[in-house]
Amino acid sequence: MSQPDLSLQDFGLLNPAWAATPAAVTASDAAFAQAMLDVEAAWARVQADAGLASARDAEAITAIARVELYDLSLLASRGPDGANALIPLVGMMRAQLVSSGAPASASVVLHRGATSQDIIDTALQLMASRTRTTILTDLRLAGTALAALASAHANTPAVARSLTQHALPTTFGLRTANWLAGLTDAARRLESLALPLQWGGAVGTLASLKQKLRETMPEAPGIELDETINRLSAALATELVLSNPVAPWHTNRTPVMELSATLASVIATLGVMGSDVLTASRPEIGEVSEPREEGKGGSSAMPQKQNPVHSVLLRNAALAAPAHLSSIFIAAGTAVDERPDGGWHVEWAALRELMRLAGGAASHGATLATGLVVHPQALAKNMALSGDLLVSEKISSVLAPLLSGGKTEVQAIIRSSLSTGEELRPLLRAAIPASDFSDAQLASLLDPSEYLGTTRNLITRICADFSAWKES
Repeated sequence: MSQPDLSLQDFGLLNPAWAATPAAVTASDAAFAQAMLDVEAAWARVQADAGLASARDAEAITAIARVELYDLSLLASRGPDGANALIPLVGMMRAQLVSSGAPASASVVLHRGATSQDIIDTALQLMASRTRTTILTDLRLAGTALAALASAHANTPAVARSLTQHALPTTFGLRTANWLAGLTDAARRLESLALPLQWGGAVGTLASLKQKLRETMPEAPGIELDETINRLSAALATELVLSNPVAPWHTNRTPVMELSATLASVIATLGVMGSDVLTASRPEIGEVSEPREEGKGGSSAMPQKQNPVHSVLLRNAALAAPAHLSSIFIAAGTAVDERPDGGWHVEWAALRELMRLAGGAASHGATLATGLVVHPQALAKNMALSGDLLVSEKISSVLAPLLSGGKTEVQAIIRSSLSTGEELRPLLRAAIPASDFSDAQLASLLDPSEYLGTTRNLITRICADFSAWKES
């Protein structure tokens, strides 16, 4: 076989969010071609088990279902001839059967009763299943690291920001735990998502398969043939470790939409962590920094820079994913007939890119979470910028009953501090006699560590929820 044309391969040079991560392998062109081959081989084995083909036919088809036997650049060049890669692949498989000395009957068994959409849809679900395994592995690593950070910094003071501005006191542990909560939700949805077999024949009626069974079982009534078809479909789903749907979903694109949306949710929740780290790692903020890794984060022109590359790539993935998700939903919402004229074709690249982005984000997220460096001094310094004003919400609630003007008067004192730059504490002391509210009470009121609500409880619950998922 001739050497493949490397100019046609996608190495991810323009896609650093997933390049060199496990998803670059599990969602590659070679992985997709192998998934199509796996579906065809599995169907041959199911037919053999049911007595519809010989064991020798199934063995011959399984033997040539290896991606290294095929020139993928040639396969890609032939794809436009039938508007999909499966049509030329079946031809190439039949040629391999002939050259391998397989019985002529194997070519008849290959792809029998199936259609291109059956193989491609199922192969994409199979590829998603394999990619999901790597994503979940990285999400467990990332979650374990985040849970450790949340526990370690459960009492590390930090300023909570709302609409970019200082709002109230919190802890860095809760911020980390909130990243973990999103990760756990997305991971749980991804893990529990059903990835169904697609098996319906040319237009989703399974007519060709039923006709073959009628020839094989001429005395069997129609209802028995239908039950046999159901058993064959279930056996194929089991062989491929996919779920068995109620019916073919040729025109029902819900499985693709659900898979795509779930992958996008993984990307988005990791994007939140990446965006927060990008903001917090700015030198003027300096609350966290990415792990220093040999050969990573450097600048081509400015040697003093240590770029937060993992966070950048998480944000890259989060920005890119919605366009692919939108394409899939538009295609699904405008699908026509028993096989959409272009809409189905739109799904393939978009879904594959979401697999890659989710896999890449999970990999970078695991590295970032595992090596994230927290700087408590910077957290404290930034929180101190707001001084006693940071607990204004608490001040208004506690002191309003002690002033004749109530909450309006308290807010006027706070606004005066903001406008004049005077410290809030002496203004409050001057407004309220010590006999009504002691210095010790005032100090306690203004202590941000005493206005953290149920922070510790939330961290505990979030970490416990992650552990429950991780160990399930």
